[in-house]
Amino acid sequence: MSRNLYLAICILSVSVIFCGCNNKSNQSDTPAMIPSKFQAREYVKIKHPEWSKNATIYEVNIRQFTPEGNFKAFESHLPRLKAMGVDIIWLMPIHPIGEKNRKGDLGSYYSVKDYYAVNPEFGTMEDFKALVEKIHDLNMFVIIDWVANHSAWDCNLVEKHPEWYTRTPEGDFQPTPWYDWSDIIDFDYNQPGIREYMTEVLKYWVRETNIDGYRCDVAGFIPVDFWDNVRNELDQIKPVFMLAEWESRDLHANAFDMTYSWSLWDKMHNVATGKQGLHVLNEYMAHHVNTFPRNAYRMTFVDNHDKNSWEGTSFSNFGNALEACMVLQCTVEGMPLIYSGQEAGLNRALNFFDKDLIEWDTLPYAGFYTTMFKLKHENQALWNGKYGGVMHKVENSQPDKVISFARMMNNERVVVFINFTENPVKVSLHGNFYFGEYLDAFSGKSYTLQGKENFELNAYGYLVLTSN
Repeated sequence: MSRNLYLAICILSVSVIFCGCNNKSNQSDTPAMIPSKFQAREYVKIKHPEWSKNATIYEVNIRQFTPEGNFKAFESHLPRLKAMGVDIIWLMPIHPIGEKNRKGDLGSYYSVKDYYAVNPEFGTMEDFKALVEKIHDLNMFVIIDWVANHSAWDCNLVEKHPEWYTRTPEGDFQPTPWYDWSDIIDFDYNQPGIREYMTEVLKYWVRETNIDGYRCDVAGFIPVDFWDNVRNELDQIKPVFMLAEWESRDLHANAFDMTYSWSLWDKMHNVATGKQGLHVLNEYMAHHVNTFPRNAYRMTFVDNHDKNSWEGTSFSNFGNALEACMVLQCTVEGMPLIYSGQEAGLNRALNFFDKDLIEWDTLPYAGFYTTMFKLKHENQALWNGKYGGVMHKVENSQPDKVISFARMMNNERVVVFINFTENPVKVSLHGNFYFGEYLDAFSGKSYTLQGKENFELNAYGYLVLTSN
């Protein structure tokens, strides 16, 4: 063999070897081989209860719900709420209310005197357990409001553990700093004792009464690591659902299933009252889709006890845009909330510290929520967190007047467009990813979307089209 031929064979062999190595490398250059520090990670580490995937929620003000204002009287409303499509019953605080520095005749639910007891105004512990059982019998779930940030001035912990409370520079007990909450005093979560106590009592109510979780008052005022540990310990008893009165990503990682969407309420209200243009709702959608964890639930609402009682507003402040905002509330990513009396058209703020009975003579909005909650249960596009579809903007010819978007999941779709002006508008949609056959969720009318449609929407009118 000549020297030149030998060299040619060697070069060819090396080339084959390197080609084989390169091909192997190319074949294995998959995400699994990329260093873990570059892999995307899901921010939400907790596991949501299975039943929460397409759930809705209802806030109950026991005192104002019935003339009796107790657990037993409220039970009669459960079948009606179930028929409306409510899944989670959220009871405002059920504990005895402090008397020292009390506001009003009856005081605030959020001034807790004894964390292990039931407010006698509402009934007995046995009455409460019976209510929980009846809720479960209807295949609904129940969470109770929890006030971990502060207690009543005459709470039974004040004398036993005064070291668990924050102090003024003069050394006195104090309400939560900077707020006018004169009927309560502030806990100090730098103290291990209050952390242990509060964790144990939270476990007690889940273990002994079989509730399904908590709505946690001003949750962001309490260190996140406290909540992280609480969630871990509660889940060892049963899978729980945790709602934080806060709007922040950090609470979702290891503690809370859901936080408030205060920002959506603010923007809807500003648009409805003419303070801002429709662009602020587009901004909300953009921030949600691009910054909020995919599997974090957000609670959406047009009313709750804070807006209604503390701020003196009600959903009637949305004026003629009310139903438009209710449609948006029920179709954006998130879990829709109904506040006590909302389905009855309650058009005033309830007194928070005294008896102020809700009137149930008519239920003008019950049918609306029944329709929307049925759609949420049946169409996966509207499910919660990662179980539902992302909001995709549908371009339209009237972007300063009409907001339009689509959500899709597992071949199920919902397309929504809402006129946020006081005048009728003609609008056409642009794009093609949402094309298909639809039914209007309210009228049942058939629609075919194929890029050539023009729609006329009434003043503050809307269409909710579902592939179901």
